[in-house]
Amino acid sequence: MSTVLVTGANGFLAANTIAELLERGANVRGMLRKTASPVPDHDRFTPFYGNLTSPEDVFEAVSGCETVIHIAAVTDQSIARKSIYRKVNTGGTTNIVQASLQHKVKKVVLVSTANVFGHGSRERPGNEEKPMKPPFTSSPYALSKAEARDTAIESLKGTGVSITVVCPTFMIGPNDNKISSNRIILRALGRKVLLIPPGGKNFIHVKDAATGICNAISRGKDGESYILANENMTYREFYKTMEEVSKRRQVLVTIPRPLLYLAGLAGSMARLAGINTELSLTNMRILCTCNFYSGIKAIDQLGLPQTPVKTAIKEAINWFDQIPTFVE
Repeated sequence: MSTVLVTGANGFLAANTIAELLERGANVRGMLRKTASPVPDHDRFTPFYGNLTSPEDVFEAVSGCETVIHIAAVTDQSIARKSIYRKVNTGGTTNIVQASLQHKVKKVVLVSTANVFGHGSRERPGNEEKPMKPPFTSSPYALSKAEARDTAIESLKGTGVSITVVCPTFMIGPNDNKISSNRIILRALGRKVLLIPPGGKNFIHVKDAATGICNAISRGKDGESYILANENMTYREFYKTMEEVSKRRQVLVTIPRPLLYLAGLAGSMARLAGINTELSLTNMRILCTCNFYSGIKAIDQLGLPQTPVKTAIKEAINWFDQIPTFVE
């Protein structure tokens, strides 16, 4: 069995993707920085410690691998310096592409984000044909991922190295050791009153996203992109579903848009002073937007599963309950 390289191996999506690959019998090499976060203890998993921004490290990591699944990225929305996103997300992807060419890798699966495409409404959700729309056109993270996607596809065109790009929406579920997107659930546990923004997202079970990624190795078309999406929900709908699953009653209070914009403006001013904060005018506009997407292309071509979001919420809560230090 050939070896699959997975970057960002100790991250939320990567952990679930590695579990899926091991279940399918693959040999997995996981690239990660030295960290206290756990990695799989499996005889077909080998950790590789290195830095994505180092061409030498990436070259060594890719060596001997037939397939590369590139997941690692800077996703932290609090970073004031925009250059960090480009250095890691765009520059790191360039290193992956160059190493894949040098080692004659057969397949690269690049993990991007649905926000590189234009979102839509519940009735007319965004898809792979729609260009990025505001407020994401002002997001350093989304812009860095869009640049990485475009550069990778163009660089590998006609080289014999096949590339498929998968673009997940907002993922929830178990095995989030570093507490990333599941913070949306964790912040609500044990609270009787919850302040929520007026917007919404498309949500997908992280295990479904992992399955879509693994299926893309053999079923993803060269040069094509696929949005990995499931249910479009407002934040109120999401937390109502969480209330139903957890059986923990909550009072949901929607924050007025002007207050969020005011907080975002203050955060943007702080960022100009070099202060890291999740508050920014762009981020607050995103929270006020219903960025809805369709996953029909991935469902049809990649066999993307559609596990109910209710199930993903339940599995995430059960996972948190097993780790008492995470429960507020």
